Amino acid sequence: MPMNATYAGTQILTLSGLRFDASLGILDIEKSAPQPIQVDAELNQGTQPLLPHDDDIGHVLDYRKVRQIIIDECTAEHVNLLESLIGKLTRRLMQMPGVIGVRVKIAKLEIFEDCEVAIRMESGQW
Repeated sequence: MPMNATYAGTQILTLSGLRFDASLGILDIEKSAPQPIQVDAELNQGTQPLLPHDDDIGHVLDYRKVRQIIIDECTAEHVNLLESLIGKLTRRLMQMPGVIGVRVKIAKLEIFEDCEVAIRMESGQW
């Protein structure tokens, strides 16, 4: 039975501007030292009640866990291609309970002096 629209809505968990160092790239300088990246992620949780039924963290998607998964996936090992890293991260976030869609952007912040380079990937339902 569908939830009454008055009591439900589409819920999207967003983490913006998460910055940390990751070992990423094909250049010698990129292979010798981690570089700063920035990750933005949106996790579509589909239709949810406007209020959790008991205000308990155990019954919602804990953004602390999402943040740690992003950091862990991006720093687990050296990855040559940004395309490989974003695919790996997107797949992992899609596996989280209740997540039906993922949008991720990973930016290399210092690869060029005059711009940031980023890839955005979208998977699942939007």
